[in-house]
Amino acid sequence: MSRATPRIAPLAPPYPPEIQAQFDRIMRGAPPLVLFRVMAGHGRAWDKFRAGGLLDPGPLSLRQREIVIDRTCALSKCEYEWGVHVAVFAGPARLTEEEVRATVEGDATSACWSLDEQALIAAVDALHHRSTFTDAEFAALAAHYDEAQILEIMLLCGFYRTVSYLANGLRLPLEEKAAQFPA
Repeated sequence: MSRATPRIAPLAPPYPPEIQAQFDRIMRGAPPLVLFRVMAGHGRAWDKFRAGGLLDPGPLSLRQREIVIDRTCALSKCEYEWGVHVAVFAGPARLTEEEVRATVEGDATSACWSLDEQALIAAVDALHHRSTFTDAEFAALAAHYDEAQILEIMLLCGFYRTVSYLANGLRLPLEEKAAQFPA
């Protein structure tokens, strides 16, 4: 597990009361992530980050949401955020070990995915590699997801690509309890 020092120093406790309250809301009593501590040290960046965070449930199921996030982070080679999400959400999202591995090593044709999940993975891949969908990819996505869900998928892909840029660019060390990419 990487214990490198982030390129921008994270806030150290004790945190200002307003920041502590924000951490408490986001982390539900767990210690704040290094990413959050780095961002919270810079007011404008922290406000913008939290505003775009998509931390609310939204129109996708937890499972669908996590497939999108995990695949986006895996494609972006962001072990930090992928590992946090797998450690915290894979169980509640009912992602099997095979499915978690497939977010990193598989693709839309991996046998573990249902048809609607195959469309989801193909959509994430298309956005990552080409920043758009072909008509066939969009039609496949629209066969399983409504407009609000499709917009959420696109927003999640964009936001977690940004999170990946931050975590990778800041060279954040993996969180203590985070999962690691398959060896």
